[in-house]
Amino acid sequence: MKWGWLTAALALVASSFSASTASSEIDAFIKAELPTSAAPGIAYARVKDGTVTARGFGERRKGSGKSVTADTLFPIGSVTKSFTALAIMQLVEAGVLGLDDPVSQHLPAFAGGPAGGVTLRQLLNHTSGYSTVQGNSQHGNTDASRLGLIEYAGELAQVTPTHAPGAVWEYSNANYQILGAVIEEASGARYADYIETRIFAPLGMIDSEVVVGPAPSAMATGHRPWFGGVRAFAGGEGFAINAPAGGIASSARDMGRYLAMWLSGEDDILSAEAKAGMIAPSGPSSPHYGLGWSIDPERGTVYHTGLVPGGETLASFSPSEGKGVVVMVNANGGLGFADTWYLIGGVGARAMGQAHDDDGWRWGPRIAYLSIALLPPLFLLLAFVSWRGRSALRAKRESTPGKLSLWFPAVAMIGLAWFLISMLPRMFGGSITTLQLYQPDFAWCMIAAAVLAPAWAVLRLVLAYSGDRSPG
Repeated sequence: MKWGWLTAALALVASSFSASTASSEIDAFIKAELPTSAAPGIAYARVKDGTVTARGFGERRKGSGKSVTADTLFPIGSVTKSFTALAIMQLVEAGVLGLDDPVSQHLPAFAGGPAGGVTLRQLLNHTSGYSTVQGNSQHGNTDASRLGLIEYAGELAQVTPTHAPGAVWEYSNANYQILGAVIEEASGARYADYIETRIFAPLGMIDSEVVVGPAPSAMATGHRPWFGGVRAFAGGEGFAINAPAGGIASSARDMGRYLAMWLSGEDDILSAEAKAGMIAPSGPSSPHYGLGWSIDPERGTVYHTGLVPGGETLASFSPSEGKGVVVMVNANGGLGFADTWYLIGGVGARAMGQAHDDDGWRWGPRIAYLSIALLPPLFLLLAFVSWRGRSALRAKRESTPGKLSLWFPAVAMIGLAWFLISMLPRMFGGSITTLQLYQPDFAWCMIAAAVLAPAWAVLRLVLAYSGDRSPG
């Protein structure tokens, strides 16, 4: 008996020493990297064998002097989806829902519609057929944002999914907006109230809330990319239609409690069996996504990232090792500049005992950013060159090849403007309005280039067809 107690005591001491060492390494990394990161502040929680260690560093708002703590609220973005999935599974265990129920069984607006046969499982694992673009289609649309969840789901019921249900995996906020409506219809409670009473309260997440309305006063101010740096973004109010896909605000300490529940291996607010099922591959079309969680089979981890205008979050845990981490910053990174991910990834890797294989240089995104950012000054320069060479332009109108060289740029620049405003934003998963929310500097460069490109082409034509061919 004596040796048993001694062994247990030594194991406890070793565990505490390991946790302390890991936290010291994380803290040293943050202190070294935060000053060069785009994020003014950061908070993290590390969970190991049920013990939560939480810290905060930096400022709640750049230049404010107000410190981030372990209890400072941050928007967690799409990590919210794991809460929505958890709520659905609670209702499944209660016998109110079935994972393979068609959504039309619970939301009558879907009956007979193009998405009526989509199942709750397909919504949970992003194989419903709704696309990323369809899920982001209402970003910035104030009228749509004022709708209730069930009312908005009725509008989505009329939208034909891009893919056949179950055919492909494509991440879409629409899936979780619909699931939020299912929760309200099945439980008879508002989504925010359900999450508060069935998840936050039992887990002791006393600072967390579903943001519907003005942002909480205790929440860190977000910051968005702005030409190599960041600037503060108040963020405005939260809307009900966005709540199930990305509307929760939480603290590092609260999120540590949340991850501890996932790592407990016990029946609590959900059975251990159901929790294990949620973090396993959920179908042939979804080998790397369970129900509300992404899966990294190589590292043996489960994770989700969250991105909102002005903030980013990473939540990750390893069920086999009994450890996890959440990292939250009050800035969202730019395309290669104003980077936040080196800091987030570095904290996450150290907390999980993994290699931080990131050199911080994102040449691809930087080149993409510069290729757009340099277009507006380029077209202004071309306009000046065209004015200086207006005599040569006027000479071109006398021959067929010359006329072609005058008119072809006009057609090409109109095509470029269409690409910049319509096609390129879709490659980023949304519209130009979406990009203005997340990457305002990049979006304004796109808009400026889309205006200046055809303007330059029109200027060439005006110069060519006005006046004579004598030097100007």
